Amino acid sequence: MRVCLITSRPGHPLLAATTALLTPRHEVDSIDPEAGHDASRPSVSGGALADVYLLKARTPRALALARSFEERGAPVVNSAAATGLCQDRTAMAELAGSAGLPFASTRTVAALRRLAAEPALPYPLVVKSRYSRRRDLVARVDDAVRMRRLCAEWPDEPVVVQPFTANSGWDHKLWVIAGQVFAALRRSELADPRSEPDPRSVPDSQDMTGAGAVTAAVHDPGPGPGSGSRGPTLPLALADLPGGWLDLVRRVGSVFALDVYGVDLIDAGGGAPLIVDINAFPGVRGQTGAPEALAALALRAAAGEAEAATVPG
Repeated sequence: MRVCLITSRPGHPLLAATTALLTPRHEVDSIDPEAGHDASRPSVSGGALADVYLLKARTPRALALARSFEERGAPVVNSAAATGLCQDRTAMAELAGSAGLPFASTRTVAALRRLAAEPALPYPLVVKSRYSRRRDLVARVDDAVRMRRLCAEWPDEPVVVQPFTANSGWDHKLWVIAGQVFAALRRSELADPRSEPDPRSVPDSQDMTGAGAVTAAVHDPGPGPGSGSRGPTLPLALADLPGGWLDLVRRVGSVFALDVYGVDLIDAGGGAPLIVDINAFPGVRGQTGAPEALAALALRAAAGEAEAATVPG
């Protein structure tokens, strides 16, 4: 089988480990969508289509490249349509809401300056770039003064706005590869950086951020600037998740037509889950069994044995 990775970083730990598992018997190559490849060329190896493409990158060029392979009949994991939907936080919230998923209440504003001009905003708020990308805007804002400061940096940014839900300050990071779930705890981008509690000793309903504060994060899903301030990712056994969370996370894949994805959840109180983000093809770093699950999925998809999912229209 020939497996092609659509990514600028084939050395990413998950991809590198998956490649090592496959290469004894299969061919694995990669294509960098940002390197100016002509999307009309089927592949970078021998001019023929690969048996399957793994779409790790999520840029517009990556989506266009993946779409061109799909149009020629090649399987792509995840599909370009499913990946693109997860980049638009407005579309994500609408689909989640229509499916009855417990997703954070979300509204869209065309530019942050318009939001700042609205009277009597119900602080605290969570403000995020509408279009998810590396180094986008993710912020908790507690008052009008902080909103104006944020607006000075991002005046024309299209944003989504959500009410802030009090929580422990720790995100439950759940990753799924072909139905197999992996879990961890990570300090929230919106948590007060002055406070670093033990997540197992803090009540889930406790608000860890002080009144009048603002936390504004540059969202960088990979390693590098902006990603190291949240501290380590802590292990989380699936058995320690509240009841029903595993079924919920698997249902997200069905609703969004994703095979490889991540779901960020917070405990909104009493074990009630609230989805705050969904990501197509996350890094799934340091999770035992993740490379094996991805390698097996790639081979099933290449052989035409993986279920074809369709993004709801």
